[in-house]
Amino acid sequence: MANKRQLKKAICRTCGEVAGECIFAAEAFGKEADYENWDKIILDVALLQAEAVNRVSESFKQQPKEFANGKEYKKARKAHSKKVVKEITELMTNTLQEVAGKMNALMPKKA
Repeated sequence: MANKRQLKKAICRTCGEVAGECIFAAEAFGKEADYENWDKIILDVALLQAEAVNRVSESFKQQPKEFANGKEYKKARKAHSKKVVKEITELMTNTLQEVAGKMNALMPKKA
């Protein structure tokens, strides 16, 4: 697993790229009436970024003294970290698939 700093940077970079693509698509292919929809998509991406970064910042709440030894503590902490990363990955994947669907719906249809 990457450390928290690298994970946060990857989330911000990914969400920034998606928002940038929305801005480009809105300018290149959008109609005046669709700008509000593009703005909603960008807002969804920003909310996704905030939620994912907050989940990364979640700390392991148990203390080493709650475990029989250090080995069990490290094992539980690693399992918690894996669980959090898996949840973040699922959140990002599902939300970005929804965003991609919304973006595709706003794109002009071929004649």
